[in-house]
Amino acid sequence: MQMAQAAGLRGRLLITLGLLILLRFGMFVPIPGLDRARLAEIIQGNAALGILDLFTGGGLSTLGIFALGILPYINASIIVQLLTAALPSLEDLQKNEGEAGRRKIAQITRYIAFGWAIIQSIGITLGLLVANGVVAGTLPSIAATVLALVAGSMFVMWISELITERGLGNGASLLIFVNIVAVLPKTLGDTITFAQQGGRQAIAQVVILLLVFLVMIIGIVFVQEGTRRIPIVSARRQVGRRLYRERTSYLPLRLNQGGVMPIIFASAVLVLPFQLVQALPTDNPVGQVLVQLVNALRPDSWGYVAFYSLLILGFSFFYASLIVNPKDMSQNLKKMGTSIPGIRPGTATTNYLEGVLNRLTLLGALFLSLVATIPTLVESATGVTTFRGLGATSLLILVGVAIDTAKQIQTYVMSQRYEDMIKK
Repeated sequence: MQMAQAAGLRGRLLITLGLLILLRFGMFVPIPGLDRARLAEIIQGNAALGILDLFTGGGLSTLGIFALGILPYINASIIVQLLTAALPSLEDLQKNEGEAGRRKIAQITRYIAFGWAIIQSIGITLGLLVANGVVAGTLPSIAATVLALVAGSMFVMWISELITERGLGNGASLLIFVNIVAVLPKTLGDTITFAQQGGRQAIAQVVILLLVFLVMIIGIVFVQEGTRRIPIVSARRQVGRRLYRERTSYLPLRLNQGGVMPIIFASAVLVLPFQLVQALPTDNPVGQVLVQLVNALRPDSWGYVAFYSLLILGFSFFYASLIVNPKDMSQNLKKMGTSIPGIRPGTATTNYLEGVLNRLTLLGALFLSLVATIPTLVESATGVTTFRGLGATSLLILVGVAIDTAKQIQTYVMSQRYEDMIKK
């Protein structure tokens, strides 16, 4: 009842649901002139493309106008954030230019997403034509297909930003959330069929895998909500003749600062070699190296586990450095007249916070790596392949996005309560 009465919440909820439904319809509006059945066969035999198809909610295999989904925007965000850490001019825009700087960075991200969408569209179109043995006289068809895919991707990007601005939650994360949920019925149906056809042994294998997923979900919730509370003390203050005592409070630092974004970005980077193999010819030295790299990064290989874990670790530290700046935090504490007991203000506080943040980020990154890789290994050990692509990575995204969205809804409900109290 309170959710329905919260100021603006109903409008934001309706906007979010309406836009998400619109995007789901667009996933199944086909692009004429291409063999969608052949593309579905290619995706079924390629685990990495299967993950891409999962993130687009089946739009890639159906080759709808929204086939690329939000993927070009995610890849562009990765590129921009890496450039921000490397280029002082972009870093200055992000940290010192306020809202105007953030708008400029958002515009740069859109331009890069547009270019990336063109590259991916050309790669998908040419790869599909080559797979069907069509190599000549197809320039108008290629141009029309690329134009449709790029336009659809830009529309999805605009919708995601609209959801972030006027709806509930982060638009890009919600789109991936809905796309993952959309393929759950088919995955569960395939799993039930596997258990029925395989007898008791298959049922036992499915139960083991489901128990692993359940343990992972519980662990994800604890880690997503886990914080390290650092005590801080406010100095005594005298206002007129009144002396205010020292006040003790806490500075919360999340165990997983980046939320679901490190694992989303790591997944996007992981499938890049597979995309290049599909788009580029392999009858040259560079193509052969890409083929060997793809073979080494099969989901059931140790190379996949190691590389995936390193990517998650790197993006976790990268995101933590973007979200929390120990130096800025130390300066803010000093300005407010607060300090950490036993730690001198200034450089000592910065070093202390940096050490705590690094340890927390390392623990969070190791957990994310375990969550992302253990169920994949269990799938290979049990032989249950129906969840391929819908593993712990998807679970982490589902749980993380659900928690973040629920928190935003709670914020609106609490703001409504305070407004009602003030009016009374």
